[in-house]
Amino acid sequence: MNALPRPEGITLGASPMITLTLNGRPVAAAAEARTNLADLVRDTLNLTGTHLGCEHGVCGACTILVDGEPARACLSFAAACQGADVITIEGLDDDAVTAELRAAFNREHALQCGFCTPGMLVSARDLVLRLPEPDETRIRLGLAGNLCRCTGYAGIVKAVASVIAARRAQGIGPVTAERRIGPVGARTGGATTIAVPPANVAILATPVAATSILAEDFTPAHRFEQGFEVPFPPADVFAFIGRIDEVAACLPGAVIDAMPAADLVEGGMRVKLGPIGTTFRGTARISRNEATTSGIIHGAGADGRSRTEGEIRYRVEPGTAPGSTRVALTVGYTLKGPLAQFGRPGLVREVAGRLIADFAANLQARLSGAPAPAATSPGLDPIRLFAALIFQRLGALWRRIRPAS
Repeated sequence: MNALPRPEGITLGASPMITLTLNGRPVAAAAEARTNLADLVRDTLNLTGTHLGCEHGVCGACTILVDGEPARACLSFAAACQGADVITIEGLDDDAVTAELRAAFNREHALQCGFCTPGMLVSARDLVLRLPEPDETRIRLGLAGNLCRCTGYAGIVKAVASVIAARRAQGIGPVTAERRIGPVGARTGGATTIAVPPANVAILATPVAATSILAEDFTPAHRFEQGFEVPFPPADVFAFIGRIDEVAACLPGAVIDAMPAADLVEGGMRVKLGPIGTTFRGTARISRNEATTSGIIHGAGADGRSRTEGEIRYRVEPGTAPGSTRVALTVGYTLKGPLAQFGRPGLVREVAGRLIADFAANLQARLSGAPAPAATSPGLDPIRLFAALIFQRLGALWRRIRPAS
């Protein structure tokens, strides 16, 4: 292990400086705005136990702890971790849970080349602390974001299950500490916290009833535009969109729990992408402008570990055919937490496109008085999404290389 030489803190390079607590020691290091946390700890601070694999947040090899939460170091900007408490695999040398896991990994032959092992141990430690019992299905689900090309996972699952079983037999129960909602490394500034329910309590039954999670100065990390047309007059469509209960009934996966005010809604939204599904519970605020037939829906929610905040700006205008309506949408969103590794803009655009298409079909059925059509499938086809992204990339490449006409 590479140890930091000065317990009182170190200062490397020149400004701009980033200060954080690394493995229990204060650190100040120079880093460009684009530097990710993995490069900072490996190249600048010489803690090479954090491995870099895909560098896209998919393989999980770079998983470390940021403010006690497993985080992808390759996706976390070092500047966003200002003031954070960061623990790499080197900082877990004396951790009791990690020591039990290391012994179990050896016993169950849960490692071969060892490249994935640091990130796997960090994720496994989180499971040992959270799961109430050694449920193989939940362990496999919890480790789904850590890829291993050697072991076949059977030994890893057995190792994690054995540690959980041993600790529960000793009367050591799962930890239900509060989790902080906010960007990676957020520690101050009045960040909202929610209590994590016991692992055997369904997230669906845990509403997040706190309007304070709606940022007053929200700036989306990503934006895109979409729209749809329906064969009904703009006045009818705009009036329909103002009836939020009917809008929710047309949106697959949406649930309304309560409406504390005319412009405030509490509820949830289930999103499914192939085998990956989650339900965000939270709050949305609605504003409408009758003069411009436009409006804004600003919402935020969490699924217990990941958090999303977004806004939909819509404008109702005459469509291309007489008596029809076009609804123009500008969607902005920010996604944080473990689910962010699947939140590529292209994938999110595909998910949104599917939801908008279903909503348009249901809205048209409602306005015509017919029953709303059933959803065509419970989720999105990963092969279709992959093909769409490939064609999108090829199209962008062609536009760059083709000669100007």
